[in-house]
Amino acid sequence: MTHSDSRADSGSRLPRLLAPAMLVLLVGLALLLGGCGGQAQGQGILSVTASTSFLADIAQHVAGDRFTVSALIPDGIDPHNYEPGPRDVARVVQGDLFIANGGGLEGPLLDAIKNAGGGVRIVDASAGLQPRAAGPAQGDDASSEIDPHFWLDPVLAQRYVANLRDAFTAADPTGAAVYRRNAASYTEQLKKLDAWTRREVAALPPDRRVLVTDHESYGYFADRYGFRIIGAIVPSASGAESPSAKQLASLVAAIRRYQVKAIFIDKGENPQLADQIAAETGANVVATLLDHSLTPAGGPAPTYIDMIRYDVRQIVGALT
Repeated sequence: MTHSDSRADSGSRLPRLLAPAMLVLLVGLALLLGGCGGQAQGQGILSVTASTSFLADIAQHVAGDRFTVSALIPDGIDPHNYEPGPRDVARVVQGDLFIANGGGLEGPLLDAIKNAGGGVRIVDASAGLQPRAAGPAQGDDASSEIDPHFWLDPVLAQRYVANLRDAFTAADPTGAAVYRRNAASYTEQLKKLDAWTRREVAALPPDRRVLVTDHESYGYFADRYGFRIIGAIVPSASGAESPSAKQLASLVAAIRRYQVKAIFIDKGENPQLADQIAAETGANVVATLLDHSLTPAGGPAPTYIDMIRYDVRQIVGALT
């Protein structure tokens, strides 16, 4: 998907081709004006910002009461193509740590932060994880594009916790015992989440564990829980490309061949192509997944664990 609607709604976004020197100038101006703006900066022992709300939630469980972790990218905005404004960048570079998912998820955002300079340390939450190629094919036929969606596998998310524990300890050694204790407690919660997910998926016969999504995002989840990825509407891990007529025809044929029951779309994405494919194949469109961001406190997924549980229920329910 192009996400043009989301970018159009963000009046402070920089043009994609804005020269790095101009960005530095605008960031400097934002700092002089005292304008971090937007969401509140993290408060406490450290000033920490995460790129997304699910990362902020994971990090907050490790941080505990020592500081508050805030999310930079608003919920509902695709982090793959988020283009920060000068105040967004100024807010980050004024802090101690910036938590990125890594794997290419925050490409334009990380470029902007690095070009702006400053003393903020960038923490790669997924550091040390073995990336898979985007898409269903692996081995010699695999795409060269890296899939950054490690977090959709709660076992891999345990590495996030360890990396954050170590980063917080390095920045705040006096809090080491707190971070170690919190990380251990949250890791146990993630282990229980994995066990719960396995039980939920076990209710699905193996021949129904097939996935078609709006973009190539569920590879790690599929690898962990025994799903087969039939294809994606947008043949990209970022969702930034447009499918060709040949690619769409191939996807339609695969959906028919495997008798796929549902096409899964991230909430907020344009379901037009999915609706067209569904009309041709008889599959249902489930346009309510929460792949990249949480919901407000009153919603179905205010935490990372809630998000995974919510998506698993959506997937299993639609394929049953």
